Amino acid sequence: MQDRWILPQCENLNGSGIAWSEICGSECIARLLSRKQFRSTDEVQNYLRPRLSSLSDPFLLPQMRAAVARILAALDARERIVLFGDYDVDGVTSLALLAEMLCAYGTTPDLFLPLRMEEGYGLSHESVERCFEQHHPQLLIAVDCGTGSAGEIAELKKRGVDVIVLDHHEPPQGHGSGGEPKSRLPECVAIVNPKTDSASTFDYLCSVGIAFKLCHALLKTRPLPQFDLKSRLDLVALGTVADIVPLVEENRLLVQRGAIEIGRTSRVGLHKLMQVAGVRPPILPEHIGYRLGPRLNAAGRLSTAEKSLRLLLTKDDEEAAALAIELDQQNRARQGVEKEILAAAIAMIEKQFDAARDAAIVAGARGWHPGVLGIVASRIVRKYHRPTIVIGFDENGVGKGSGRSIEGLHLVNALTQCCGSLEKFGGHEMAAGVALHEKNFPEFAEAFCRTARELLSEQALQRSLRLDHELPLASIDVDFLRWHELLQPFGNGNPQPLFFARAVEPVGPARVSNEKHLLFRLRQGDRHRRAVYFDGATSEIPAPPWDIAFRIGTDEYGGETLVGMRIEALRAAERV
Repeated sequence: MQDRWILPQCENLNGSGIAWSEICGSECIARLLSRKQFRSTDEVQNYLRPRLSSLSDPFLLPQMRAAVARILAALDARERIVLFGDYDVDGVTSLALLAEMLCAYGTTPDLFLPLRMEEGYGLSHESVERCFEQHHPQLLIAVDCGTGSAGEIAELKKRGVDVIVLDHHEPPQGHGSGGEPKSRLPECVAIVNPKTDSASTFDYLCSVGIAFKLCHALLKTRPLPQFDLKSRLDLVALGTVADIVPLVEENRLLVQRGAIEIGRTSRVGLHKLMQVAGVRPPILPEHIGYRLGPRLNAAGRLSTAEKSLRLLLTKDDEEAAALAIELDQQNRARQGVEKEILAAAIAMIEKQFDAARDAAIVAGARGWHPGVLGIVASRIVRKYHRPTIVIGFDENGVGKGSGRSIEGLHLVNALTQCCGSLEKFGGHEMAAGVALHEKNFPEFAEAFCRTARELLSEQALQRSLRLDHELPLASIDVDFLRWHELLQPFGNGNPQPLFFARAVEPVGPARVSNEKHLLFRLRQGDRHRRAVYFDGATSEIPAPPWDIAFRIGTDEYGGETLVGMRIEALRAAERV
């Protein structure tokens, strides 16, 4: 159960200048929408029913014109083009999208993915050497990496290779002659990264979103009537949700329409993956984030992401089925490795963690597989509500780690302030990667925890449950659900509403499902409703009546649409 339950103050809907009664049939939904600071009725309508025609001009992204011109020149000259990606879902979907785009223009680019264990992330010296020896590119398009690779890109330039970077990671910070912060960017044909331009409004895009924008820009410049870019939004939705970037602005539209494309995808590999993952339409972000994404990520975490890329591109039914099964098996193996490391990390943390003293957690050990450390860090953050760095060291003391943050701490900014003992780091606000030697681990751990203590307020360190609206059980029906679903897709930056109901009671004892979930029939006044409390069997349940925090969603049963109700937390009912 959370420490603090925080209810928002009720807004004055009449003072906004927006005709909420004409837009929305629910006062609750109107209040949720009013917090998004819309300026007009048209803005609200466009939010509730977004259209692809509202997508902005792709040439508004930094250096997009230079990137398009160089790619078209390479196509005309039939140059060797290499797409160099990252091994996560964002990187793999970006490569698949760009490969299909370039194939439609009549060329077959070479595809290259670094090896996580041997070569590390992005344009490392080792991966660049292998890429050059295998493919001898004339134009290399680095996707989901490259912003911090000035040295490696300079070396490629010496060898006569032109480089375009499509990326969304924070640019590395150096210092100007006067000591002011200054980005150190690679010298190349183009860096299409919104975060390199403080005036850009597209900083929410991940790399597959930027790749989509590049495809849009190419098609605007040199149309291909037979190429259906809209049908490729399945790839954009996969990468965007899996990379946990904010589902705001155009991301929200890309994921909403992309989820529809996933549901009717013609990709045989994605169809087979949905079968093994138990996913069927309508597709929600949680299906991507918890079922499809982890399976696509599993290959790159434990070995090479090449199988995930092949799955997305194959047109062979047998190959697709085999790859889907293999990715499912690798995901199970990944879960086993993750479980072992998490248990070891928690045992280590419990010996020394003091919630009153420690504003951050740093854990590390030899033999921890670097491919799962980001997931382990996420689970530790969820358990302790502290920004966390988890590092695995090899037999030579070389360490690679991943970090996850909490609201209130920009992870890359924090690492910038305490990077003296790091060999390398990068990422963005909520997630980052680090590299350091084992001998420097104690110094780094102390520096990071000290920096977090300086940057985080006591309020940010206190776990809280932010409730969106009080919703009596009597107000929940299929019509309300229909309005609720217009707020989709839910995820980072657009969280699913968390509702609150007072003084509810169970009608009879709860039923236990799978030895860990509780199934309730609840009563508030004369209204009854079924609800599930995931992992509730392991929680301490106070005597009723209860206040409950819950979410709702669509529950299909026997061909009928019902309102599903999921309890997130409960407490003994407080007096009003």
